[in-house]
Order: sequence, then structure tokens, then C-alpha cells
Amino acid sequence: MKFIDTLKNIYKIEELRKRILFTLGLLLIYRLGSFVTLPGVDHEALSNMTQSFNDGSLLGLLNVFSGGAFSQASIFALGVMPYITASIIIQLLGIMVPYFRKMQREGESGRRKMNQWTRFLTIAVLLLQAPAYLGTQVLRWDVVERNGDFLGITHGEFIIPAVIVLIAGTMFIMWLGEKITDKGIGNGVSLIIMIGIVARLPQALWAEATSSNVILFIVELIFLALVFMLAIAIVQAVRRIPVQYAKRIVGNKQYGGVRQYIPLKLNAANVMPIIFAQALMFIPGLISNNPAWTSINGWGYNVALVVMVIAFTYFYTAIIVNPQMMADDMKRNGGFIPGVKPGKSTVKYIDDVMTRITLPGSIFLALITVLPAIAMAFNINTGFAYFFGGTSLLIMVGVVLDTLKQIESYLLMRHYDGLMKTGRIQGRY
Repeated sequence: MKFIDTLKNIYKIEELRKRILFTLGLLLIYRLGSFVTLPGVDHEALSNMTQSFNDGSLLGLLNVFSGGAFSQASIFALGVMPYITASIIIQLLGIMVPYFRKMQREGESGRRKMNQWTRFLTIAVLLLQAPAYLGTQVLRWDVVERNGDFLGITHGEFIIPAVIVLIAGTMFIMWLGEKITDKGIGNGVSLIIMIGIVARLPQALWAEATSSNVILFIVELIFLALVFMLAIAIVQAVRRIPVQYAKRIVGNKQYGGVRQYIPLKLNAANVMPIIFAQALMFIPGLISNNPAWTSINGWGYNVALVVMVIAFTYFYTAIIVNPQMMADDMKRNGGFIPGVKPGKSTVKYIDDVMTRITLPGSIFLALITVLPAIAMAFNINTGFAYFFGGTSLLIMVGVVLDTLKQIESYLLMRHYDGLMKTGRIQGRY
């Protein structure tokens, strides 16, 4: 009854209702486009290519993110991954290059400039990835119609138009994501990634249900629910550092004199360490053909993956969490940590706390990364095993929590109850 009442309250808020319907409409357009293959591709020949993405390779992971569009030679085959790559590069440039660091501090105008640079860099990344995808995947499996009555085109005539279509497809997806962010609910790009992942869930569930007995399948679902609960708890976990602000009297009003908190996330790096580590796991395959180092089920592969995830967690956390900036902001606003001197002592204190809480966060990420391999070791279907961990799990948890947070804010503004029985969703505030 509580759930039904919540749905009724959501429907009563006109703006929220329109935003949700707008978001669902654009996501439907994205999913329909994922089934439109590139001009000149033979649909019947795609089956061999599709089967090559059903393993645990990095290409299989990219296919999961695109909701199957990658293996279907779709116009949306590259998805938003080029945009994600460009965003990571721009973010790193904001740390290392003074010009981009200055733009980050310019507020809204700087954010618009950074977005423009990201779009230009996305096109540059697409100019590299699109021909590589066509050459190593589409043409490799000989799925281009050359001698039939369909188009009768050669490989050379296929490449240039296909590259243009792939670039246009990714830029259209970016536009959809921006429209969802502006006029819909939630973060558009994140929702597009999540909907691509979730689109594979029914097929994976059916494949697992038909290949295992009922009791074992129920046990797997219970374990999956426990993994989701653990991921939600860790993603929302924060270490709160108390900050006391000095009293200031301006005219007849008193400002400050209250205690607030700096929330330091246990998993500040989110999914980025896993993405970095998995992107580099092609290197062992260049050195050795041993399945232990090249297969997602190999012990060497997983050991290297765990080490890199832990290392990248510390690296990325050090990039996005700046204790010096936090200390300067506190000092500028008359704040201080009780028992800690302002200045260098405050910087050292925040850095020490962040270092200590990053260790369990990195171990958690490493565990999440290898959970799909552990699931496959118990003969769980490869497609279903992806949902037990890795980037798929963390993206779904993060996007769902962020979207629910926005929906809940609309409910609370209209004096309705939150989404949870006891009030607001815990752990985010």
C-alpha cells in the first residue's frame, strides 16, 4: 500500500510526471536505435559475430554496456564510451594543464567550455575507434554484403559511410543524454549506460533459469540480492569529519557558530578504477597467449586485475579529493576541525583520514571486480555473471540511487513522504 501511495503521489506532481515520461520516451528511442544495423551489413551473417561477444573478454564487457548494440553492428554500436573516454581525458587535463585547471574554477562558463572541449575530443576519439571497430570486428567476420542484390558494395566503399554513421550515432546519443539531464530525471548519460546493461538482464535470467535447477537458481537470486545490498551500503558509506564554524555578528544577525560535517566517501573513486584496470588488461594478451592471463576466468588475469584496481583507486582518489582545497575553503569561511590546527595540520589530517578509508574501499572494488569470475567458476551463465559485480553492478546501483534521490526531492518539496517507509533514503545526506 505504501508503494502504491508513493506512485500516486509521483503521478500527482505534474512536473515530475512529465519529466519521467520524457525520460522514458528518449530511452525508448535509444533502445530502438540499438537494433538498427549499419547500412550494408548482412543481417543473417551477424550470428557468427554475435557469438564472439558472449565470452568474458573486454569486448564482451563493451557489448554489455551498449545493450547488445556492439555485437549487432548497430548505428549506436560505440555507445557513449568515446564520450566517457574524452571526459576522463579532460578531467585528467584539468589536474595537469593550467589552462584546463583555470576553466574548472570559472564556474558555469568554465563548465560550458569544458563540455565543448569534451565534445570535440569525443569526435577525435570516434575518428580512431570507429575505423578500428569496423576493421577488427565488422570486416573481420565478413558481414558486409558485397556481391548480393542488397547493395553490392566493396569493403573500401563501406568504411567511410559507416564511420560517418557511427560518429553521428554516438553524437545523437550524447544529445539524448543532455536532453534527459536538462528536461528529464536523473543523469542522462548514466541512464543510457544503465538501460543498456539492464536490457541484457531478462535474456541472462532466462538463460540461467533454463540451464540450472530451480533450487540452485533461487540460491543464485538470493546471493545476487545480497551482493546488491552490500554494494548499496558501501557506495553510500561516508566518513564524516566534524567542522566547527566561528561566530560572526553582522549588524543584528549572528552567522556561524554551528557544527557541520565534511562527508568523505568510502568509495570516492566510484567505478573509474575498474574501468581503467579493465582497459589495460589487453596488455597481458599481447605478452602471452596463456589463458591464465588472457581469460576472465584465469588466476593470473584476476590477480593482476585486483592489484591494478587497488592501485588505481588510490590514484584516482588522490586526483578528485584535494585536502589542500578543503582546508583553504574552511579557513576562508572561518571553519576548523576541532582539535586540529588550521593550515598544514588540517591538510595532513584530511589526507590521513582519506588514506585510511580508501583501503577498505579499494578492497571492496577489487572484490566486486572479480565476483563475475567467481560466479562463472560456479558454472553461472556468462551473461548473468556480469550482474554479480564489476562496473555493471556499480553503475546500476549508483544511477538508481541518484535517480531516486531526485524523485524523492520532488516528493519532499510537495510535503509528501519520501520513498522509504522510515523517511528519506539513508546515507546520502
